[in-house]
Amino acid sequence: MQNQSAFAARAHARFLRGTMTDSERRLWSRLRGEQLGAKFRRQHPLGPYIVDFACLAPKLIVELDGSQHASQLAYDRERDAFLRGQGFAVLRFASNEVFINLEGVLQAIVSRLDALTSRAGPHPSLPPEGEGA
Repeated sequence: MQNQSAFAARAHARFLRGTMTDSERRLWSRLRGEQLGAKFRRQHPLGPYIVDFACLAPKLIVELDGSQHASQLAYDRERDAFLRGQGFAVLRFASNEVFINLEGVLQAIVSRLDALTSRAGPHPSLPPEGEGA
């Protein structure tokens, strides 16, 4: 049963990749190909959800919210809680933000990637490699 569910999620994600919104296409054109120094996947299944953009290392989710999200705040909170429970940071932007301030959106993503990458580095109490031996 779980395999059928996973297959259905992948099929739905494939459908969503083919029917991206204008804002998703615009942001994807700047995320694809590791342009920001990290690999992103679009319309990626994670558990029971399909996220707009996922960077699996470091763990960052980027969601673009259309006007319908105003009526589903509780669902979005539940979804974000699940994703954070899986170790992901979640960034949400209004979908029109990519048209109004694309560079600001990209800078926010880069800043979060930098923060996640530095947090995932060696523990501050350990000496750098090659030192302290």
